[in-house]
Amino acid sequence: MILPSVLTLGAQLLTPVADNVPTLNIEQVCQGIAVQGGSSFHDPSIPKQKEDCISSEREVRQELIKQWAKFSAGDRRDCVNESTMGGESSYTELLTCLEMARDVRNLGHEQNDPTMPSVTPR
Repeated sequence: MILPSVLTLGAQLLTPVADNVPTLNIEQVCQGIAVQGGSSFHDPSIPKQKEDCISSEREVRQELIKQWAKFSAGDRRDCVNESTMGGESSYTELLTCLEMARDVRNLGHEQNDPTMPSVTPR
């Protein structure tokens, strides 16, 4: 029956995205980074570079888990969507997006704060 499937899909679309740190497939981006860093496709250092990238991405994911609740729900949703668009996903890209969104928002608040000293451009 089609109706329950449609209702299930509708419920999934209404469920907030990005309540938790998503699980990204970092294999593809790390493989690409490793291959780009190699001198040829047969470079023996490529597997090591890929493993280093995966290790780094896992560390960034742990940092995201610690900081996740500090980012706004809207920024989390937007950055997850941006970071997963196009196939290759990276926790580093996701964290950078979230930090930039937060910093831009904070900069806007500082510029509107009358207690902050004003800086005149030269």
